[in-house]
Amino acid sequence: MPGEPPRAIRILGLDPGLRRTGWGLVVAEGNRLSFVASGVILSSDKEALATRLCQLHEGLSERVRSLDPDEVAVEETFVNKDAQATLKLGHARAVALLVPALAGLPVAEYAANLVKKTVVGTGHADKRQIQAMVRVLLPKADPASDDAADALAIAITHAHHRKARALLR
Repeated sequence: MPGEPPRAIRILGLDPGLRRTGWGLVVAEGNRLSFVASGVILSSDKEALATRLCQLHEGLSERVRSLDPDEVAVEETFVNKDAQATLKLGHARAVALLVPALAGLPVAEYAANLVKKTVVGTGHADKRQIQAMVRVLLPKADPASDDAADALAIAITHAHHRKARALLR
């Protein structure tokens, strides 16, 4: 309704990885973004693939329960020259898509280049530039790793693109 303040939307960004899955939660109110929390879910590379996927599933399920997001954004798979690494990343990404979907949450996906372009202004930004811009856009954020900073960047990207995506549906 006109004149009403915009509703706060809790957005969970996920940067999937088999060894380290970054997560970051922001609140979007209109054009204002606020940092809530960020971190990394780890899986042990000494374990079998199935066990590692269970570790990611359990960690993400706990974050979804405790952080109570309204929407989730996940980075799309970056295909590299190592087919085996790409396949493993795909497994982790499947868990990152599945957990929020099972919780009944809408899930959006964003290409890495779009995330970089949205947050830094260029699609070829490096990790250092992403970390720096995340700290500018979310002054209270102090992500402990590149994975957590990337997850926050994914959440920021969703905050900027979610209205346009809704219009396309």
